[in-house]
Amino acid sequence: MTLHIVLTGGIASGKTAVSRFFEELGVKVIDADIIAREVVEPGSSGLKQISEHFGDTVLLDNGALNRQALRKIVFNDDAKREWLNGLLHPMIRNRMTELRTEAEKCDELYTVSVIPLYFETIHGTAEAQNYHRVLVVDSSEETQLERLMKRDGDNLQLAQSLMSSQAKRQKRLSIADDIINNNSDLHSLKQQVISLDSHYRDLARNGRNEQGG
Repeated sequence: MTLHIVLTGGIASGKTAVSRFFEELGVKVIDADIIAREVVEPGSSGLKQISEHFGDTVLLDNGALNRQALRKIVFNDDAKREWLNGLLHPMIRNRMTELRTEAEKCDELYTVSVIPLYFETIHGTAEAQNYHRVLVVDSSEETQLERLMKRDGDNLQLAQSLMSSQAKRQKRLSIADDIINNNSDLHSLKQQVISLDSHYRDLARNGRNEQGG
């Protein structure tokens, strides 16, 4: 049995850094955001359907998706956002399932699936049964705001708006099996990942032993 871990957390909490550390340790990382970009690459069915629905204003001159234009269209329009999610989420989920299955065939001990909106979109659904543990990367809201404004150049009001569109911090923490605290530095973050990697490998091996027994 391959152990499947969900990695989630609020915007600018440090999920990318954590997933990178897991990859450095040889762990198979399946990132929903990366897959989300793949399913709308030029020539893809996803991009074709988006441009047909919203028009050519969502395309750049080179035929790639204009993400900024699309975000402006759907940000304050629930119906348009729901249509887009209804198109892309099944594509993303199907690809993630394929990658988890490949990992199982390769006899990986465990995988880490990065799903930023796990609480909002998957928790409590049948799909949640595909995962064995939930790992939440946690940082204070003040730290998130600071990182978000620094990273994206957003002003305070926009950064607060982006954060408020996601689940509250305490709700994410309430479903966590494991928590990484990211209010310090990268060294501390890496040490926590190394510790969890050892823990997950032990859990996976023990699960296989019990299965074999």
